[in-house]
Amino acid sequence: MTRIDDTFARLAAEGKKAFVAYVMAGDPDYDTSLEVIRGLPGAGVDIIELGLPFTDPMADGPTIQLAGQRALEAGQTLEKTLQMARELRKTDDRTPIVMMGYYNPIYSRGVDRFLADAKAAGIDGLIVVDLPPEEDEELCLPAQRAGLNFIRLATPTTDDARLPKVLQNTSGFVYYVSITGITGAAEAEAKDVAPEVARIKAQTDLPVIVGFGIKTPAASQSIAAVADGAVVGSAIVSEIAAGKPVSGVLAFVKTLADGAHRA
Repeated sequence: MTRIDDTFARLAAEGKKAFVAYVMAGDPDYDTSLEVIRGLPGAGVDIIELGLPFTDPMADGPTIQLAGQRALEAGQTLEKTLQMARELRKTDDRTPIVMMGYYNPIYSRGVDRFLADAKAAGIDGLIVVDLPPEEDEELCLPAQRAGLNFIRLATPTTDDARLPKVLQNTSGFVYYVSITGITGAAEAEAKDVAPEVARIKAQTDLPVIVGFGIKTPAASQSIAAVADGAVVGSAIVSEIAAGKPVSGVLAFVKTLADGAHRA
């Protein structure tokens, strides 16, 4: 059982849906970013998605791309991202941390070294968007052997023939991408998401969390109502980009978390 498994078990016992918040590590700088991350659990966040900045993101829209650029320009690295997890673990040993990013920085560090360091830092799961199931021997299976969940994305274009392959070695939860395209683009609609979540849940016992296109407390609530939880990223990152104080960012996050928890 990982922290992710424990969290979903606890939420299920409470009759609540999960709220997952994405932030880019190091945006706009290390200290501000760490302050935001430390405040997320108190704002109602059940799982933290910690973005690993990368120079050439493929699935990210302009909001997340710019956050990654700001972080890199401020000196953020993979090592500093792991350090953020270590810092959070000094005061919070319960909230799961999922590192989300691309394979290149992990490959550059070396898979074995990265997994050992990530586990020691308190990382619970990985979302690596550019590694398909055909490459599971590369990172997915070693991660699971190291005690880390490997979380896969399913999308509106993941048909019934492809879905079993996507689910095969997935653990922790399934991340359903509610829209075709990039982050922060169109808005998710519960009426479109509900049948897709049901289709995925017919083939797995894992929780299904929905992200992309969720920008408001009302949307957080409506999407969480038809899934096991909701993920918000771009809308939170936009608050940080606007220069809002950390207290303001966390107040906004709380409205989103409250929405999901009302579902």
